[in-house]
Amino acid sequence: MRLPLINLVETIAKRDVVPLYRQAAQHRKEDGSICTEADLLTQASLSQALISLKNCPIIGEEMASHQQRSVWQNNPDYIWCIDPIDGTSNFANGIDYFALSVALIHHGKPILGVVHNPITQETFSAEKGQGSWFNENQIVHPPSNKNLDEAIASIDFKRLPHSLATRLSVNPPYASQRNFGACALEWCHVALGRFDIYLHGGQKLWDYAAGALILEEAGGMFVTLEQDPFWHQLNPWKRSVIAAKNSHLFNQWLNWLTLNHQ
Repeated sequence: MRLPLINLVETIAKRDVVPLYRQAAQHRKEDGSICTEADLLTQASLSQALISLKNCPIIGEEMASHQQRSVWQNNPDYIWCIDPIDGTSNFANGIDYFALSVALIHHGKPILGVVHNPITQETFSAEKGQGSWFNENQIVHPPSNKNLDEAIASIDFKRLPHSLATRLSVNPPYASQRNFGACALEWCHVALGRFDIYLHGGQKLWDYAAGALILEEAGGMFVTLEQDPFWHQLNPWKRSVIAAKNSHLFNQWLNWLTLNHQ
């Protein structure tokens, strides 16, 4: 089902998202975040089209929160999870770091995921047990002994505990840091090796569902900031993450955070 899902997502992105890039009407939601007409149009199109691949309930970012929670709490066997535009602020401001993100969740864990940036024409995908893909190529990493002090990090500072954010700012253990404001792509760029390590203080289901599967299938490792197993945490609406592209870096990153997250 991976290739049909890729085709579906790419087709809708080309039709509904690209023509509105940098010119979509927008408004502020109750939580202060931006929603554009492209978000709403894309979520509607995906919701309608995904049923042809798997007829099951849908959770989308632009649904009302009570609707999202109702779907999750009903505990269906399968759920489609949609972020119609991950990185809406970037999309609205003409920054080409955003993506459509779709995951199929089975018993609380993603088994299929696609993340597509229609401006850069980059598509990341994964199917449980079958590896991860970047466009037409399977993601395979050669062995690496790169250490934490050489790493390029993706860090979202604004959602971290203040004391930890301060330690990272004043005395970072890595070589350099970036944050571009689109969670699904950040997961994928760790999977591909553009980032070596990752830290985020709180994501919602649609932020991580597809990207986390893509990183996992690419050989990456991750836990929550509380060091709970990532998929065992019951609350899907705010989930922190410590991640790295391989076990060598993950162990060093986790050890540093264990000593400095107090």
